[in-house]
Amino acid sequence: MNHPNAPYDPADPYETTETHLERLLGRALNSFDLPDTTVERLESALAHSSSLHASHHSAARHRTTYKHSYLLLDGTTLTLWELVHNSGRDGAERHELYTDESEAALAASRLPLAGGGPGRGKPVDRGQDQIRDEDQGLDLDGDLRLLARLMAKPIPTRPRMYVPDNSADHARRVLRRAENADRPGEETAARLRSAFAHHITQAFGRHCGVGGGSPRAGFTLYEHAFLLLDGSELSLWEVEHTATPDGRHMCEVYVDERAAREAMEHRSRVR
Repeated sequence: MNHPNAPYDPADPYETTETHLERLLGRALNSFDLPDTTVERLESALAHSSSLHASHHSAARHRTTYKHSYLLLDGTTLTLWELVHNSGRDGAERHELYTDESEAALAASRLPLAGGGPGRGKPVDRGQDQIRDEDQGLDLDGDLRLLARLMAKPIPTRPRMYVPDNSADHARRVLRRAENADRPGEETAARLRSAFAHHITQAFGRHCGVGGGSPRAGFTLYEHAFLLLDGSELSLWEVEHTATPDGRHMCEVYVDERAAREAMEHRSRVR
């Protein structure tokens, strides 16, 4: 089952599955986000197969998604989705891993292609509303116009379509990647352990000048809505941006939408 011609890595085509996994996990920037159960299951992988799943190229940017499937000792299979892109400011190639095809597609849609805007990949239908970019095509350069959009009332959306899909672990990973000091605490984390379904919506996304200067920074706001076992709902608001000194991606998570939008406002004015 080992793939004889790796599509982008000139490694030994007859490498063992163990070596393949070591390289795959070692180069992924977000490998620590993989569920512990997934990593434990991969330790029993007997064979693997890799294939090109999707690719999008422009003059200066590219993003490609690969599907890696593994045959495990218990006879089951496990799939990882690898996103490879050069969307950082330094143009270096980066690798990211996801356990779900829709998560890989969502991550790919966040990446800028030619022209500085987010990419437009083929949407993956998982029974949820298609992720929307309410600001695509609008000229929001300038601090005042950016601020107006950040604080604007969100456009009404259709009713949530909750999907049962290891939602408690998804909540754990969202909280785990939060870097803000005022991120949700243990009380919120404890409630989310009973999450059994969730729905993701993109509420804002735009590349703009930070502090009126350049290079351009990206801001994206996502609502992760969770349905809990007691019938209640709880949302995490995730701000992903590149308004950092070195241009790297940073994630901040809040339990309140207004706090998330105020954080974007603050980041838009501070390098």
